[in-house]
Amino acid sequence: MAHVISKDGTRIAYERLGSGPAVVLIDGAMCSRAFGPMPKIAALLKEHFTVYLYDRRGRGESGDTQPYSKAREVEDVEALIRAAGGSAFAVGLSSGAALGLEAAASGLRIEKLAVYEPPFMPDDAARHANADHEGKLKALVAAGERGGAVKYFMRDMIDLPAFVVVMMQLMRGMWGKLKAVAHTLPYDAAIMGDWQVPAARLAGVRTQTLAMYGGKTEMRLKRAVEELAKVLPNVRQQVLPGQTHNVSAAVLVPALVQFLKE
Repeated sequence: MAHVISKDGTRIAYERLGSGPAVVLIDGAMCSRAFGPMPKIAALLKEHFTVYLYDRRGRGESGDTQPYSKAREVEDVEALIRAAGGSAFAVGLSSGAALGLEAAASGLRIEKLAVYEPPFMPDDAARHANADHEGKLKALVAAGERGGAVKYFMRDMIDLPAFVVVMMQLMRGMWGKLKAVAHTLPYDAAIMGDWQVPAARLAGVRTQTLAMYGGKTEMRLKRAVEELAKVLPNVRQQVLPGQTHNVSAAVLVPALVQFLKE
């Protein structure tokens, strides 16, 4: 395990795997180097690229300097790109895709960007814009209600069925890992903003972008990618057959390799 120091002094832990052009992997909510889809993705990508697998701030072995801001997370990505030699490809999943888009809009030297199902909510604008998800999550965490914050995220923000949330609570090992990073859920809410595609912010992004969604995913996530494709100047869409938001590394990685190598 290595680390970089972000602009605000936060220590960001990462692993460097494989060889070839650099790729920075940007996780979604509650995931890290030790939990979630990125470890499997990194294991396959390292056969083609030098992979930078990192813990987003507040997770795993990375620091968590306060106060939080979305700009600080962009600076974390920038520090990793510096460590990679000054430019890199980037791959983001879910809210990590939204963070990758913000990084590109901020002018970071991202040679190509691949995003999978950024969870914008174009068809439910008013509810999410007025919900103050970030504030409610902060209040739950401050009250010590880590489990409550996770449940709020799953039920009120991403609309998981109640029985799914109950089943996850019964999986004590997984539920414990989710509660351990519950304090970072307001960070993902901040990244998503009003949960609409930030058209004005992204209109000037020239980075070649691959925007993907799964063939069996929810319609709202498909719509999010379609709306994203309308505003990015240099983008193409791709559907991954048979996939949901919980994408398989074995299906995603070949699409990434083709896009990043072409």
